[in-house]
Amino acid sequence: MVASTAGVAGDGVPDAAPSTRVSGCHREDRPIFRTLVAVLLGLAVVSGAFWLWQTFGPMRVAEYDPPILAGRVIQFPCSGGFYARHGDTIVLTSSAHCYGDEGTVATDRNGRTLGVFGPRARDATCPYPGHTCASSDIAYLVVAPDRIPWGHLNVVHLGAGGYRVLPPDTRPLGCDDIAIGDPLEVSGYGGHRTGVVAEKGENLNDSDGAYFPCMVAARVHVEVGDSGGSVLVRGIPAGVVSRSFGGSLGFTPLAEGLEQLGLDLCVTPDCGLVPPTAGG
Repeated sequence: MVASTAGVAGDGVPDAAPSTRVSGCHREDRPIFRTLVAVLLGLAVVSGAFWLWQTFGPMRVAEYDPPILAGRVIQFPCSGGFYARHGDTIVLTSSAHCYGDEGTVATDRNGRTLGVFGPRARDATCPYPGHTCASSDIAYLVVAPDRIPWGHLNVVHLGAGGYRVLPPDTRPLGCDDIAIGDPLEVSGYGGHRTGVVAEKGENLNDSDGAYFPCMVAARVHVEVGDSGGSVLVRGIPAGVVSRSFGGSLGFTPLAEGLEQLGLDLCVTPDCGLVPPTAGG
């Protein structure tokens, strides 16, 4: 069983103290002169790097209008996972634990409505008294009509990793499809990161009363605000950011969560729907 933890939270790990070695130094080595030269060279390198950053800036990803929210923060502390369909309604997956009640309105930093949070995945019964059981720590945001990025619903924003376009034959992964050692990517509030799958098993969390039959742990950092973010394993949509195990990622499988909520992953630009016409 994967160890139980509370919700996602960053956890810094201090560096080990550097080892120290003392050695003799002849007068002719002129250590003060050498130190001065090293400092000046270091300043030159830092100044050059700063000039390059100021001139060319960090790597930027072109922005669509409306922006793609899959793979980035929706409303802190919730991030978006993948676009999906619920019947003829476009939704965005997120985590079931990071927002209030169903019907909670999500807004951007300017106060504009992004959508309304829908139901969480839940089993009808749970064998653990005082707990809720679900196939995955998943819920969804019903995206406001004017915030739907038509033509790009099969795209995930990976920050510095660029955009990832899901091909039409993409099938979301379930627990049995994910193996220890698989490479993965995660994207959310903390940006794009890569790592490997380290462990998987059931997870019973007494702090929030949740039980999941499959929780996957990975060697990659997560932080507050990543909850609900995109997880891709071997480049395939695979999960929902759910937990922090000492600052490392814990996620629940995507396929089971989509099925329980009656969602279909968007793998075409308009997710099989006809976009509304301008002014219509």
